[in-house]
Amino acid sequence: MPNLQILHDAVLNGDAKTAKATTEAALAAGHEPLKLVQEYMMPAMTEVGRRFECNEYFVPELLLAARAMKAALELVRPLLAAQGNQPTGRVALGTVKGDMHDIGKNLVAAMLEGGGYEVIDLGVNVSPEQFVAAVRDKGAQIVALSALLTTTMPSMKATVDALKDAGVRDRVKVIVGGAPVTQKYATEIGADGFSESAAGAASLAKQVMG
Repeated sequence: MPNLQILHDAVLNGDAKTAKATTEAALAAGHEPLKLVQEYMMPAMTEVGRRFECNEYFVPELLLAARAMKAALELVRPLLAAQGNQPTGRVALGTVKGDMHDIGKNLVAAMLEGGGYEVIDLGVNVSPEQFVAAVRDKGAQIVALSALLTTTMPSMKATVDALKDAGVRDRVKVIVGGAPVTQKYATEIGADGFSESAAGAASLAKQVMG
């Protein structure tokens, strides 16, 4: 039987190769896919987030941990779907229109996936209409908006307004983040939540889902 602590440590240390190999071995030995996620992968990503908040980890470590988590999740996700296990929630994530930065967005995606969320990654330079479509057509319960430039922050407000105009604002929670974004701005545009770091994204999503 594989030692599953190795899976936890591989995610924590950003070792994608070991994370994938240990997950393969665990599944072959008959371990429950959901147990692997809930008892080993998610706690590892929670610890990654804690270390990032405490300045023990920095962006490179976060990216490596995210990559290791993704490698393991790719093996587990189809099995969870086949068993009918529902994700914690569905999040449409993107960097807003006019903004081409994706590192922050990719970190948020990893933290959300680590928290058990299904992430619909819309990419960068995402128009308000694309976010509306993700809610209407794909059933996103949370819309997560990222901006790294002060000049693209108005696209966040435009997206919130577009969700209202499309009549879907009441069925979705909007969370925002990025270097220039503040809690004050989030409140002004009518967002439901704000996180100043990628590491806080999963707990913020849980909070707004209530």
